Amino acid sequence: MNRTRREFLTAAGAGGTALLAGCQAEPLDEGTDTPADAGTEPTGTTTGTPEGADTLVVATYPPFVDAPSTSPGAWLKEEFESEFDATLVYQTPDSELNYYLERAIQGVEFEADVYVGLDTGQLIDADGRQGEGELTDPLFAEAGDLEGTDRLREGLQFDPRNRAVPFDTGYVSLVWNATMDDGEFAAPETFEGLTEPEYEGDLIAQNPTSAATGEAFMLHTVKQYGPDGFLDYWDRLRENGVTVLGSWTDAYSAYESEEAPMVVSYSTDQVYAAMEDQDLQKHQVRFLNDQGYANPEGMARFADSDAPGLAEEFMSFMLRPEVQAGIAQRNVAFPAIDDAPLPEDYSQYAMEPPEPVTFTYDELQGNVDEWTDQWARRFAGG
Repeated sequence: MNRTRREFLTAAGAGGTALLAGCQAEPLDEGTDTPADAGTEPTGTTTGTPEGADTLVVATYPPFVDAPSTSPGAWLKEEFESEFDATLVYQTPDSELNYYLERAIQGVEFEADVYVGLDTGQLIDADGRQGEGELTDPLFAEAGDLEGTDRLREGLQFDPRNRAVPFDTGYVSLVWNATMDDGEFAAPETFEGLTEPEYEGDLIAQNPTSAATGEAFMLHTVKQYGPDGFLDYWDRLRENGVTVLGSWTDAYSAYESEEAPMVVSYSTDQVYAAMEDQDLQKHQVRFLNDQGYANPEGMARFADSDAPGLAEEFMSFMLRPEVQAGIAQRNVAFPAIDDAPLPEDYSQYAMEPPEPVTFTYDELQGNVDEWTDQWARRFAGG
C-alpha cells in the first residue's frame, strides 16, 4: 500500500523535542505522593517524609499509578495494606528514576524505599554514574534471598548483582490494523518487509532516546543487523517513510487516528482492546522474524531506605502468584513467574513470541549509550 511519504520526525516537531529533552534531568522538586485514599489520583509535590515507622514509600513511573486506562497501583496499595500493618505511599515523579539519581548525586535525601519499574538501561545508567564518580554510594541494595525468586521465569533476570528483581515483562512488537486498505492490509512478516515499497509510510515508531518502546525496537534491529548494520537498516526505514515520534503515547494516538496501519507497541495490545470492547481487527500483533523483544520491569530497594525490612516484605509480596496475576492484568503485561493464576482467556489476547530476544546487562553496558547516540547523530537532521 503506497501512501504520501511521511517525514522522519526527530529534530523537529514532537519527536525532535523529545530527542533533546529525553536526556535532561527534571527539576528536583518535582514528584507526587498518593493521598490516603487509594482511589484518588496522586497530587501535590513531594517535600517531606511520611510520618510513622510503618510507612513504605514506593517510587514508580506515573502510569503505574494513574494510567488513563488501567493500572495496578491502587489495587496493590489496597492489597498490601490489608495484610501488612503499614501504609503504602506512592511517589511518581515525571522524570522517574532520574529524579532519585540526581538527588543522590547532589547529596540530597529522599524518602523512597523501593523503586518499581526499573529496566536494564536505567540500571546501567545508575551504575555508570557511580563508575564515573558522580554517585559516591550505591543507589540500590542487594535484594538478598527474597521469597518467590525461585519461581521467576528463566531469562528475565537482568541484574548480575542481584539488586533488581523482575516483577513483569512485555514484548515489543508491531501492532497493525487489518481494517485499513479496505480490509486488505496485512503487516509484513520480517524486518526486511518493512522496507518494501508496498509499506511506504505505513509504520509509526518511537524515538529510542526518549521512549522505552523506541529503544527496545532499536535494540531489536541491533540484534537483527548487528552494531555495524542497524543504522543502514534505519536509513532504509527512513527512505520508506517511517514516522518516528517522541513517545509511545504520541505514536499510539497517531495509530488510533489511522495515520498509519502499523505502530511499534506491545504484544499484549489485544488485552486492553478486548477489555474496552474494541475491534480486534484493529489490534493485530506481528512478531517480525517470529521474534519479540523482551522488556522486563524490575523492582529494587534503595540503599538508604528507612524501612529495609518492610521494603523486602513488599518485594516478596509482589512475587506472590495471585499478586503477579493482578499486576499482569492491570499493567497489561506478562507475569514474571510461571504459576500466576491468570484467567483462561488472558492467553487468548496476550501474545508471546515464538522466540523472545533481548540483550543482557553485560551486553548493553558500555554499548547502549553508544548505539542510541549513533542513532541520534545519524537521524537528528531529519
